[in-house]
Amino acid sequence: MTILDLSHAIMQGMPVYPGTDPPRIEDAAVIQHEGYAEKLVSMFTHTGTHMDAPAHILPEGKTLDQFPVDQFFGPGFVVDVADSPSEVSVDKLRGFEEKFRNCEFLLLHTGWHRKWGTEGYYGNFPVLSIEAATWLGGFGFKGIGIDAISVDPVGSTELPVHRVLLAHNMIIVENLTGIDRLVGKEFLFCCMPLKIERADGSPVRAVAFLAGPDSGR
Repeated sequence: MTILDLSHAIMQGMPVYPGTDPPRIEDAAVIQHEGYAEKLVSMFTHTGTHMDAPAHILPEGKTLDQFPVDQFFGPGFVVDVADSPSEVSVDKLRGFEEKFRNCEFLLLHTGWHRKWGTEGYYGNFPVLSIEAATWLGGFGFKGIGIDAISVDPVGSTELPVHRVLLAHNMIIVENLTGIDRLVGKEFLFCCMPLKIERADGSPVRAVAFLAGPDSGR
């Protein structure tokens, strides 16, 4: 079995959603003085590779601790939308219906993970059209993920794609990386959040489990 890490490292100065403070990571104790090492970490719940709960947007939506733990694990499938314009239409997704019925997590490969750490990361990445998001909501996914900073364009105030997807009681995983290595492969996807009471979101360590050797490493 091969396990692929699909997560960005959390560090000071890392990319964050515009208007959000980056994480603060400080040495609270060091071996030379206290005899042990410990860090103090302060960050927003939607930092780095993270998931959105329905409660992130919807007033009556579920928080992460209200989901059973198996909500965060299951068969995944990647659709390559890297050559799409700013909106991914239903037509781009048709033809994958059988794959969608046999997976629990749909991951959208936009290629934007390659822009991580640059200004280009924040703009013009492909997002689902409202029609496509509504159509995908009918497949009963546990979650949808993307290798970009959001499923809506940066600067969107209505967040319509978030609203459509979260209304189907799924989670959204953003800021994934390296999912291009999973195109055309069968894998299990895992994205365990921190067990925070009434969490609207959480950083995750997203990984993929493949049955055989990974030729894309």
